[in-house]
Amino acid sequence: MGIIIAITGLMGIPISVATDREKGVLRRLRATPIRPQIILVGWVVVYFAVTLVGALLLVAVGKIVYNLRFDGNALHVFLAFTLGALSFFALGFVIASLAPTGRTANIVGMVLFLPMMFFSGATFPWKMLPEGVQMVGHVLPLTYVVQLLQGLWFAEPWGEHLLKVAVLFGMLIVGVVVSAKTFRWE
Repeated sequence: MGIIIAITGLMGIPISVATDREKGVLRRLRATPIRPQIILVGWVVVYFAVTLVGALLLVAVGKIVYNLRFDGNALHVFLAFTLGALSFFALGFVIASLAPTGRTANIVGMVLFLPMMFFSGATFPWKMLPEGVQMVGHVLPLTYVVQLLQGLWFAEPWGEHLLKVAVLFGMLIVGVVVSAKTFRWE
């Protein structure tokens, strides 16, 4: 699920928004009577729905093919998923705000995504990663998403994940503030 969140946040949003700006779509959207906040919220809702569908498909395939086990509380996992997704979406809007073109947004997104994919515990179990890789992983936000989702999936209490929640909330707040100050429609 963490990889799905990261792909949407680091590649889907930045590439789409930066490309729309490059092609003049954002300028035309801004000229409509719809308030800019409504447009931005609409993007977040659509990207969240796509990300959620991807995660639900992943879980369904895991259950059908691998008899996936779930010990946690579905609402808690959904809340953690939402926090992780919104945090990465905020980072995606920062990239989209700063990238001059869709191609640049793609490069920046890939440069951020690939190390996170391999060093966060999303592709290889965290306990199998060498200590040096784990040290690198501790500075990557996807690590906190993966560990929070895994912990809640196996019914660990929220109290064991307060640092992860704080890091993701911090990322969400900083991302929203920075993207709000740097977002360009043209």
